[in-house]
Amino acid sequence: MRLRRGILKLVSCCILVWPFAAWAGAKFLITEAPLDKADAIVVLGGSATYKERTHEAARLLHEGRAPLILITNDNMRGPWSSAEQRNLYYYERSFEELEKAGVRPQNIEVAATPAASTYEEAQVVREYAQQRGLHSMLIVTSAYHSRRALWVFSRVFRDTGISIGLVSVPPGEQTPPAATWWLTLRGWKFVPGEYVKMVYYLINY
Repeated sequence: MRLRRGILKLVSCCILVWPFAAWAGAKFLITEAPLDKADAIVVLGGSATYKERTHEAARLLHEGRAPLILITNDNMRGPWSSAEQRNLYYYERSFEELEKAGVRPQNIEVAATPAASTYEEAQVVREYAQQRGLHSMLIVTSAYHSRRALWVFSRVFRDTGISIGLVSVPPGEQTPPAATWWLTLRGWKFVPGEYVKMVYYLINY
């Protein structure tokens, strides 16, 4: 009987604590690096969140934060496009979303070199900036990816003299809110999955 009571207390405690712990774990992943003006806004690839990232990038451009948006290429294809009669790459869909948001095509560029990871994206963006003599880049990514992205870009751009800023898209559009992410399968991919990736990056980079 005493053991059963102990187990029930432990389970009850876990049930009460879990929502706060889950919220805190999600909030820890979210960060930003302020940068008022930049030479270019960079939209990082992300098939599951490309809409929220491009919408935020368009907003920043319309605010005058930078004159150009650079889309990275994760080399992944999305759903079938009846208009194009093929599966568009996600960088093409990002381009379309930016145009829908009122960004002129001449203010959008695509980094042609495919990048299969955040680290590779940072390397591609560094090469792009150095070749064009840019001095500052404003990175746009999803909330739960922001801490790892900032860590990676800070390392890759170290000693280049190029300033790096980062804006994380508030959860809610394609990313589940911090308070309720654990109620969806997508949330388990974004939050616990991001911690696994962070450990991998800390070990390997």
